[in-house]
Amino acid sequence: MNPQNNTSHVFLIGAPKAGTTWLSKILGQHPEISFSNPKEPNFIAFHKGTFKRIKDEPIWEKYETYFSGAGIRIDGSIHAFACPLAPERIAERFPNSRFILCLREPVSRTFSHWKMIIDTLEDKKYNCDWSDFKLAWQDDRLRCDSLYATSMERWLKYFSLDKFLIINSKLFRNKPQSIIRDIEEFLKIDNYEFNFDSRILSNESKSRRIPNLLGRMLIGISKITPKIIKSPIANALIKREINIYSNPIISRKTQEFYLNDQHYNICGDILCKELQKFEDISKFDTSEWIKLIKSKIN
Repeated sequence: MNPQNNTSHVFLIGAPKAGTTWLSKILGQHPEISFSNPKEPNFIAFHKGTFKRIKDEPIWEKYETYFSGAGIRIDGSIHAFACPLAPERIAERFPNSRFILCLREPVSRTFSHWKMIIDTLEDKKYNCDWSDFKLAWQDDRLRCDSLYATSMERWLKYFSLDKFLIINSKLFRNKPQSIIRDIEEFLKIDNYEFNFDSRILSNESKSRRIPNLLGRMLIGISKITPKIIKSPIANALIKREINIYSNPIISRKTQEFYLNDQHYNICGDILCKELQKFEDISKFDTSEWIKLIKSKIN
């Protein structure tokens, strides 16, 4: 395997439901950035999403097809952060990589991740039953993405801490322009006037709709449609801020679940320990999260 020392790669990692979709749509506007298409190739890691695991060695020639245009390549495969194989694979192939690590208070992150799986029925697709949060938390495929220290320790074996920009995703809502400027400085690219107002940027669960049978048929057709035909149509819809899958004819509303103290009691203790350890090794302040979690635990 020959390292590509001259290729500028950035990986947008960690964690699911921590604002990376929003961030990818912002950064994708910058002319000096070539974002992966799709946003999450799930190629280098053997974590191919929440459930799917494939340990086969990547076919690196195929990886090139996920990028087009010049500029810094950003791979948005968020599940790579918790994947035990990803740090070594990236270090061997792209040793000069940098990482944007988006994190969220881990109990609310876990709950939001769980709710997304329940909404989309993805657990059923993989013959699992995550209908009960307590049982779902026992499944490492949910839990691993919230064990920030466990994951970070693996990455720091291959990359120095200065290769990481760690972001509290709450700041995407509170201080979006300031955070984007920090990212531009980290990537050493020119400041750009981004569009922060587009409604297409939203990926909140309250606005999520789930495809019904007709919607799933359209998705199936889309998957087998050649990219040369599909891409112009998709780009035109994005520019017009049209999400066809939100149409009531082909989608349904999600179930209503609400985060409460019960969820904090289920996973709060172990996540507080992880947060303290993460702060020790990364120097990233987690005290606000620890204080909140402890206040919710009976």
